[in-house]
Amino acid sequence: MLQGWFLWFILFWVVFLVGSFGIGGFFMFRKFLKKMPKEDGKSVMDWEEHYVNQSRHLWNDEEKALLEDLVSPVPELFRDVARHKIAGKIGELAIRENAPKITQELVIRGYIQATPKRDHKFLRKKLFQNQIDVAPYEHLF
Repeated sequence: MLQGWFLWFILFWVVFLVGSFGIGGFFMFRKFLKKMPKEDGKSVMDWEEHYVNQSRHLWNDEEKALLEDLVSPVPELFRDVARHKIAGKIGELAIRENAPKITQELVIRGYIQATPKRDHKFLRKKLFQNQIDVAPYEHLF
């Protein structure tokens, strides 16, 4: 029969492993759902990639630096994914509006639209730090 510290060790590992598998499975399932094709035959991630590739030539160094600065509060582990998702939204806006180049206004609008509402307070703080007026974008928050 198991007794003492070894029993607690085994119970801890069972709970830890089940929790880890549950968390990992949740994020893998979310990624799987984003890869599922929609009615048009492309997935959410396919459209992101399409818009990033189609708008790549519209980006200037100044707007890239602004995007990097705005994405800086995101934890480094998730920063690449967030940057790609936001760049996809900015590219979508630029292509739909036939913009000749990516502007600061497009970067901010795309960032607001691509960011979950729970993260808008961090975005407002970052825009305030960069001395960018949020009044023109208030309807997007």
